Amino acid sequence: MTHARPQGGDEAAFITAARSNDTAQFALITEPYRRELQVHCYRMLAHYEDAQDMTQETFLRVWNKRESFKGHAALRTWLYRIATNACLDFLEKRNDRTPMPAELPGAGSEVHYLQPYPDRMLPEDPQESAVARETIELAFIVAVQHLPPRQRAVFILRDVLGWPASKTAGTLELTVASVTSALQRARVTMREQLPDRRLDWRSPATHELSQDERGVVKSYIDAHERNDLDTLTALLRDDLRFTMLPDPGTLVVTAKDAVDGWVSGGLFQRGYDDWRCLATTVNLMPAAVLYRRTPDHPEHRLFNIAVLHIADGRIAELTGFDATDKPWLNLPATL
Repeated sequence: MTHARPQGGDEAAFITAARSNDTAQFALITEPYRRELQVHCYRMLAHYEDAQDMTQETFLRVWNKRESFKGHAALRTWLYRIATNACLDFLEKRNDRTPMPAELPGAGSEVHYLQPYPDRMLPEDPQESAVARETIELAFIVAVQHLPPRQRAVFILRDVLGWPASKTAGTLELTVASVTSALQRARVTMREQLPDRRLDWRSPATHELSQDERGVVKSYIDAHERNDLDTLTALLRDDLRFTMLPDPGTLVVTAKDAVDGWVSGGLFQRGYDDWRCLATTVNLMPAAVLYRRTPDHPEHRLFNIAVLHIADGRIAELTGFDATDKPWLNLPATL
């Protein structure tokens, strides 16, 4: 289990606040950890609203268990332990939080409950919670969902946050051997789910968009606003992977199928031919926010957000989300 360590400022102050039931001091000490704990819950759950709820649940549990904290472990470690177990308890009760087989043969599975994560809610200091871009991108979040919950927790603590096996074992009340075995199995699954991606999650990673990414997003937006289907098609890789969430059964795995589906669905035809767009980022990924004006309305209204994975100057993955009724995205309702 976790070994004793000298108490730091947060640990000592937390114990003092716990003993005196000082709610204001308790909040002052724990609040700086909120964003990194919410990112941790999001990696576990792939759903922004659930991550918010479980972060709040974590703080409630922390308050209720405050007198059990003796300072033998770092306060951060103790908070992550509570957050991880809150997520595990949540997943144990929900049978709708696992990937579902895709309708297309050979297309793998879909994570219908996936939600985008607003960049403005990421920790301000990425070193504090290992928010490397590769570990918050949608493909990574989706891949993690293919791990059983406890194996998922082991993988995130060990390979994303860089915790040693002994610390992870203590947090999850497992043996070091069990942690090592779970991590080995998790790594195999992650390699299967992300065969073309870098798998060294703890190495330095950029957070900024490249010039290529910015250029493709601009071209994507220009094509939408001009109703230029040819240019839009040219931006897509032939092996494009497209899905529109939360709609089930929208996963397609070629650019041709995606474009054929858009055209048959009425894209760039009356009612779907008056667009304005904004460039943004979510999950540290380039994205375009689409606003549509219909013949019966004077303004362009928020429609959806297209999150793009760009490789070699073309769009390799396009994940669309309904952007309405998501105030946490902080997007204007109209343009």
